[in-house]
Amino acid sequence: MHRHRLAGLLACVLFACATGAAASDSLRVGNRVLVVGDSAATVSALLGKPTHKSHQGASRSGGRHGKRVRGISASATRGEQWQYRRNGKVIVVTLVDGRVSDIDERSR
Repeated sequence: MHRHRLAGLLACVLFACATGAAASDSLRVGNRVLVVGDSAATVSALLGKPTHKSHQGASRSGGRHGKRVRGISASATRGEQWQYRRNGKVIVVTLVDGRVSDIDERSR
């Protein structure tokens, strides 16, 4: 039984690594760093105009693809996700109340 649990845990870890997504508390942009807690104005100054914006309503049970917004329950908040294409990757910055709550970097 213990061996099956270990195998299941290993499979989950490998799947998470294979998805190509990496949530983070920071993102290097040139010689500056965008961090959780920064304002929407800072995001715009560092990354420019997003290629796509989406709104996240209170009725959803998590962030995009069911993920929990770091440190904040997405089901209890309203927020926006700003998407950028940079260096062959897609960067999704989640903003709640005008502040960065999550930074997600994904391979295309």
